[in-house]
Amino acid sequence: MRGIGRRGFVAALLGSAGLASAGCGYTLAGRGNFLPSYIRVIGIPMFGNTTSVYDMEQQITQRVRSEFLGRGRYQVIALTDGADALLNGTITGVSLAPSGFDQNNQATRYTIRVNLKVEFRDVKANKVIWENPSLEIVAEYDLTTGVGATDASAFLGQNRTAADRIAETVARRTVSSILEAF
Repeated sequence: MRGIGRRGFVAALLGSAGLASAGCGYTLAGRGNFLPSYIRVIGIPMFGNTTSVYDMEQQITQRVRSEFLGRGRYQVIALTDGADALLNGTITGVSLAPSGFDQNNQATRYTIRVNLKVEFRDVKANKVIWENPSLEIVAEYDLTTGVGATDASAFLGQNRTAADRIAETVARRTVSSILEAF
């Protein structure tokens, strides 16, 4: 009987601790949504690109649109008219530096840095909900061709997988930051 009473007390204690922690504000990553409920349509016009890397703004814009659509709660449009919120972005820098070498001192791995300025604005309230004027994505990639690249444009032109992975990383980080209020 004494063992049952002790088990009951422990079960009640654990149950009340569970109830107390339920109100602490923690949520699973990727599940939060801190946007106003009236935001249903998000306008994502083409990102700007002040770099010499061709086509990167198109890849990033498309990935960001797809990431929002994948969350299933929003309609995404390429226009600014009719949107409840706007996401504007500009690629401000892309740099490439060798980071790995073979026995002949030839570059076999590169570090790519992509810098962006991103702003998410509530159109109805005319206020910025989230912004990052210096979002930086850093990634390393193995050289997939026998020819070394001398600049980011040439490297990303040769290595579409690297460009796709960068665009995907930008999209996931941006959308998660907006929806989870980080």
